[in-house]
Amino acid sequence: MKNLRTSSIPEPRRTRRVLAGLACLTLLAALLSICLGSTFISPALVPRALLGQLEGTLEGDIVLLARLPRTCGCLLAGLALAVSGAVIQSVLNNPLAAPNIIGVNSGAGLMVVLCSALFPQSAALTPLAAFLGAFLGVALVLVIAERTGASRITLVLAGVAVSNIFSAGIDALVTFFPDAVLSYTDFRIGGLDNLYMDRIVPAFWVIAAALALLFSLSSEMDILSLGRETAQSLGLPVKPLRLALLALAAALAGAAVSFAGLLGFLGLIVPHIMRRAVGEDSRPLLLACALGGASLLTLCDLLSRLLFAPYVIPVGIVLALAGGPFFIWLLLRQRGGRIL
Repeated sequence: MKNLRTSSIPEPRRTRRVLAGLACLTLLAALLSICLGSTFISPALVPRALLGQLEGTLEGDIVLLARLPRTCGCLLAGLALAVSGAVIQSVLNNPLAAPNIIGVNSGAGLMVVLCSALFPQSAALTPLAAFLGAFLGVALVLVIAERTGASRITLVLAGVAVSNIFSAGIDALVTFFPDAVLSYTDFRIGGLDNLYMDRIVPAFWVIAAALALLFSLSSEMDILSLGRETAQSLGLPVKPLRLALLALAAALAGAAVSFAGLLGFLGLIVPHIMRRAVGEDSRPLLLACALGGASLLTLCDLLSRLLFAPYVIPVGIVLALAGGPFFIWLLLRQRGGRIL
């Protein structure tokens, strides 16, 4: 199987420029997300609102109660899903793998709905439940693929089957517990309406811990990407490391699903773009994916709010319209245009 690592590695100076540009784009996207909407907020008022100097005013309430939680949710979910996709693709050595394709998102979604149905008052349990469901999804797909022959298409087909099973479970739970998810349509498609900071905080700590661990394992990821035989010859415990990395990827995706719903294609699109921009080295790749995913989801969410204003469409629709054609292009690109 062809390795994801390529021989062309961008110069460190170019990588630094790309990362600096992505950081500026992320800050700009966050500022636009707070300022633009049905009511325009002047950028000069944003710092005052964040410092609490506009408390009790219309502008202050819009920034603190509506747009700031939504913007933070976009940044966190985009960051988590993009990094999760990069890790899954590297560990499985499969460019078609992504959290929404191999059952990670749907597994997390199933456990989120189940937790909401059984423990409606325990919001703090949601990220843990989402992680368990996400890890269950990736573990099932991995087992099926290894038993049937771990080709790229086998992995994708196994992921589609597992995703459909989990999705059926979500539909069944919502049928029996219609109040389990307040806005089921937004959750199923992926959206950030009616988001508040208390829902984001537990997921933030999960995402922060998973990112810290991933960056500490970046050297091991570089060795693992050279291939299983090479990694084992260098003394790397391949199986435990793969499981640990997949668990961290599941934690990231599950935390994002716990408050943003079943957002698709972000973990597929961003890693491919960032590999072309910064190369395959894990540390700059993870950082680029974090910034790129955060800015992309924030801009897509802004677009979903402005396209048909004052009506707001779920951001998952915008991502699907962009990600669907991208995924088809990747499929046709495999082996010179032959899917199988």
